[in-house]
Amino acid sequence: MASSFTTILLVRHGNTATTGTVLPGRAPGLHLSETGKGQAEAVATRISELGHKPAAIYVSPLERARETAAPIAKALKIRPIIERGLLECDFGTWTGKKLAVLRVKKEWRAVQNAPSTFRFPEGESFTEMQLRMWTTLERLAKKHRGKTIVVVSHADPIKAAVTYAQGVPLDLFQRTVISTCSVSAIAFSETTPIVLTVNNTGSLKNLAPS
Repeated sequence: MASSFTTILLVRHGNTATTGTVLPGRAPGLHLSETGKGQAEAVATRISELGHKPAAIYVSPLERARETAAPIAKALKIRPIIERGLLECDFGTWTGKKLAVLRVKKEWRAVQNAPSTFRFPEGESFTEMQLRMWTTLERLAKKHRGKTIVVVSHADPIKAAVTYAQGVPLDLFQRTVISTCSVSAIAFSETTPIVLTVNNTGSLKNLAPS
């Protein structure tokens, strides 16, 4: 009997040379570090140990996401599909800036404490990012009804999706941590979404709606 849930495994890309120090955004040319490559191999192993094989892998177009998806795709023998709806937030003129510089800006308080009110200069608002990410996940869930799929994206879009599914206001979404190559999972049904795990870096063998 087919499952009534569509489970989406949300994987943040692996570590890069600038993780935690720079706001890379959508700038091209940023690749996984050696640590990140190891993380990607490890998350591929964890996902391959699920009790069932995911039906598809969707990935943000950015290099660091595609490089994270590659070992997962190899382990599952599935070709990854590029999905622009999974892109990192468009940080506009803040793209590529050092976090140490951004944290002293007066606007940083809004980014952390009132993100629903903030739009990145010449970029995207957090509200737009959350809507883009959530509608993409809903579309993919309907396409793969009753299956499990893997989605490789970025910290803020994943954080925004997880907190939306939990009913957490956007202004509180910064209280959630999404680590590199962590797995968060949302089960979609005809009624309400169910968050199965957040920022998981351990075994996924028992991951299922109850």
